[in-house]
Amino acid sequence: MSAPALPPETSAIPPALLLVLEASSTAGSVALIANGAPVLVRPVAMGAGREDQLFPAVQALLAEAGATAQQLTGVVCGAGPGSFTSLRIAASLAKGLADGASVPLFAVSSLLLAAADATDALLAGPAVVHADALRGERYVLDVRLDADGRVRSESALQRLTLDQLEMHAGGRPRLAVLSSPTPDLESRMVTPSAAHLLRIAASAWSGAVPLDGWEPDYGRLAEAQVKWEASNGAPLPTHGMS
Repeated sequence: MSAPALPPETSAIPPALLLVLEASSTAGSVALIANGAPVLVRPVAMGAGREDQLFPAVQALLAEAGATAQQLTGVVCGAGPGSFTSLRIAASLAKGLADGASVPLFAVSSLLLAAADATDALLAGPAVVHADALRGERYVLDVRLDADGRVRSESALQRLTLDQLEMHAGGRPRLAVLSSPTPDLESRMVTPSAAHLLRIAASAWSGAVPLDGWEPDYGRLAEAQVKWEASNGAPLPTHGMS
């Protein structure tokens, strides 16, 4: 599967051969981008109870392209928010690949990867992309679709109730990731995809992150951690969780 390339931006984009992993939702994906154009994309089913399919998909993608991990010039990982377990799997794999190939690791908002799914359908302007945050809430990000077909964020990540989301969105198009409890209010259902990376403003992802300190933006603690902290009356003594 391939996707059309966009004209290059004036800001620098890491060159040559990028591997992109996205696993914030059940619709995971991996993509290979060569010289600024997505050339191969593979969907990867994610979710609790599933056998890890992300690493085999990466191996198959590289084999199909006739490339090796050592030929990569960078690895990009969807940074969430989303599934706690799937994001940890993707982040660990991305770090391992970047470290093994001695290349930089880049992180990109998974909500931006989802919003980029709408660039062919919506006019340039502001929009709101949102996804299930459990407990009756939605992860919400304000974005702008530029005239050149790229998308950029215009706010920090928020967690809002549906009522708060309706007031927050106002008249702006609403982009719901995968599904929505109120589909009649949505302008479009969108899916995050690794192939959408180059539809995102380079300034939103082209700064390398530290391998020893970066973690995805999980959006909220895992349910197991919430229960542990509630029963013990103290924070879980673990590093790298938000």
